[in-house]
Amino acid sequence: MRPWLLLVPVVAAAFWLRTHDLAARPMHADEANQAVKTGELLEHGRYAFDPRDHHGPVLYYAALPIAWVRGQRTLASLDETTLRLVPAIAGTASVALLFWLALSLGVWPALTAAALLAVSPPAVYYSRYFVQETLLVAFTLGLLACARQWWHTTDRRWVIAAGLCAGLMQSSKASTPLFLSAAVVAALAAPGFVAQLSRRSHLTRDLALAIGAALVTAALFYSSFGTHPAGLIDAIATYRLTAERLGAGATGHEKPWPYYLQLFGVQRWGGFSVAQSIFPLLIGAGALVALSLRRPVVRWILVYTGLIVLLLSSSAYKTPWHAIHFVPPFALLIAVGVHAACAKSRVAITITAVLTLASLGTLLYQTRFVAFLRPADSRNPFAYVHSAADVKKYRALAGAALARHPDRPIRVISEESWPLPWYFRGLEKNTGYWSTPPADCDGALVIASEHQSAAVRDRLRDRYEESILGLRPGFIMVVFMRVTAP
Repeated sequence: MRPWLLLVPVVAAAFWLRTHDLAARPMHADEANQAVKTGELLEHGRYAFDPRDHHGPVLYYAALPIAWVRGQRTLASLDETTLRLVPAIAGTASVALLFWLALSLGVWPALTAAALLAVSPPAVYYSRYFVQETLLVAFTLGLLACARQWWHTTDRRWVIAAGLCAGLMQSSKASTPLFLSAAVVAALAAPGFVAQLSRRSHLTRDLALAIGAALVTAALFYSSFGTHPAGLIDAIATYRLTAERLGAGATGHEKPWPYYLQLFGVQRWGGFSVAQSIFPLLIGAGALVALSLRRPVVRWILVYTGLIVLLLSSSAYKTPWHAIHFVPPFALLIAVGVHAACAKSRVAITITAVLTLASLGTLLYQTRFVAFLRPADSRNPFAYVHSAADVKKYRALAGAALARHPDRPIRVISEESWPLPWYFRGLEKNTGYWSTPPADCDGALVIASEHQSAAVRDRLRDRYEESILGLRPGFIMVVFMRVTAP
């Protein structure tokens, strides 16, 4: 049987897990912010890269063809499924790319790595999340796979493809140099790599082609395809801002050193537990096997995995979506263990197969919990500062208020309002946002943060019914619905 045929059911399962019922989970504030920016690009053709708390432009541009195919041309018509299909497709592609990358270890080890990525809880969860992280993983795997092909074939087309992937990586997130550096250092640590590199013909030409392809790709995206040249300067400025975010300026997102590794262990919150169980055991076994071997590809996997763990864990700034970068190298380490077992006795093969299948089962069970049953629950370790389920109720209230009082505005008075601008899309002409109470607070619907609700209440002249809705855990909004005069 051809190896790609074995991959088909794995990719099909990965695609289903990443695309099933995409609109069910409420929009996270970060997703909503990027969704509105995508809507502006879709509707008006405008995009300007902002290096402050925003990542690269590929995510927004990648959503356009999906929106067009689904008949969506405006922000108001855009929906969650269209947006989340972007990371879902990238996440599915990552499974195939990891298989391709791991084929040097053999078909069954490669299939094992792909299957583990296909059902991994963080990989599935963030492949259903409209943020850049999953795209960065896909482009990284694409770069590594293309570089591997170039190394074995010397075909310049592969080095150009690797450069394109590097440019797409950079156009996704400014953390790209971290992954590029880890890959290069790991290659230099592989036995015999430096000696073989020195004997390569046309090395300078090939590196120039790769760098050129990367720079052109990144320049096109950051300049908004030539319509916003200042984006090129901002693309450089983002490194300073990223360094501040990753260093001492990580206010509000500081986590202890082992935070990411703990996400792959046993965690319990409020009666719920998430445990990936056998997966860490297989990672450890694969690492021990890798330490005993001097095969270049195995040494590269070991060093690359160690560097990713070290570099990401060393930063004070930690958010759980970065855990997705650990999954492919962890899966490759497990593939190393499977490769070694395949060369041993039938007993070793049987034990490895049983443990691998058991790990896949536990991962799939946990994925069902984090991605489908409790995707926005504060006890879910991957639902980080997530919007409350209540956010889906605001749009219906706004529609009812405007139906009764079409001449009155909707007022949102709060220190924080995301993801409400997403849920109020199409109502921009009727909706205003204030960080502090204005002199006139009356409207068809007034939504105020709990902290500012008393001041807003004192400034209301009309009659209102009050209710309370959540925005996210610990952040409450007071909703004032204007009562029709008798």
